[in-house]
Amino acid sequence: KALDLENANSAPTPATILLTKDENSDKREGKWHYCSVIGMFRYLQQTTRPDISFAVHQCARFCNDPKKSHEAAVKRIGRYLLGTKDKGIIFDPKNPSFLDCYVDADFAGLYKAEDPEDPVSVKSRTGYALMYAGSPLLWSTKLQSEIALSTTEAEYIALSQSMRDLIPTRELLIKASKCLKYEISEESKSISTVFEDNNGALELAKCPRMRPRTKHIAVKYHHFRDQVVDGKVKAEGINTNDQIADIFTKPLVPVKFQALRKRLLGW
Repeated sequence: KALDLENANSAPTPATILLTKDENSDKREGKWHYCSVIGMFRYLQQTTRPDISFAVHQCARFCNDPKKSHEAAVKRIGRYLLGTKDKGIIFDPKNPSFLDCYVDADFAGLYKAEDPEDPVSVKSRTGYALMYAGSPLLWSTKLQSEIALSTTEAEYIALSQSMRDLIPTRELLIKASKCLKYEISEESKSISTVFEDNNGALELAKCPRMRPRTKHIAVKYHHFRDQVVDGKVKAEGINTNDQIADIFTKPLVPVKFQALRKRLLGW
C-alpha cells in the first residue's frame, strides 16, 4: 500500500541490476517516504524473507539521496513481494538436524558499474546463510569493510565472517538442546559443514600455517582455523550452481534465482 502497487503486476525476482549512486540521474518523484519503505522491507528481510536480502541492502545504501533508479528498484521489490505475499520460510521437522553454512562472495562486484574512482566500487560483497534442518536460521549480506585483492581473498573473508556466526550458534544449539531435552544427533553436535565454491579459499581454511602469497590477509580472518583442524567444522567445496549463498551477493536471472530460492526456502 505504501508504494501504491496493489494493482501492479508481480515481478519474478526482487532485483535485476546492480545499483550505483547514479549521481547524474534525476531525483525520485514518488511521494512515499523512501527510508520508511526500506525499514519495512528490512523487517521482512531479517525475519521471514531472506530472499529479498540482497535487493533490500543495495537499496538501503542510497537512503540519503535516492534517485529514480533507486526508486524503481524499491518498487520492484514491492512487486516481487506482491506476487509472493503468502510465502515465508518452510520448516520440515523430518529433515536431519544438521547446522550447515553456505557462504559466497562477489569480488569487486561494483567495479564496472560504479565510478572507478570511488573506493566502494572495488569492495566485495559477503553473503551467507546458516541452515538448520534444511531451513534458514540466520543469514547476511553486506559489503566487506576491507578491500580484497583477489577472488580467493574475498571468498576467504566471507568464509571467516560466516564462521563468526556459525561457531557460537552451534554452541548455543548444543546447550539449548540439553536444557530443552531436544534430541540432536551426535554427528550434528560434533561437526558443521561450510559449503564454499572457491578452491583457493578452501585451501586457506584447511591450511594451519601462513603462506607467502596470502600472508597479507589480516590475522583476524584466520580465527576459525582451529575449528577446522580439530574437525568441529568441515569446509567442503560445492558447485557454483548449487551455492545457495549466491542469492545474497548479486542479482540473478529468474531461473537461477528461483532454483536457489527453492533450496533456501522450500518454495
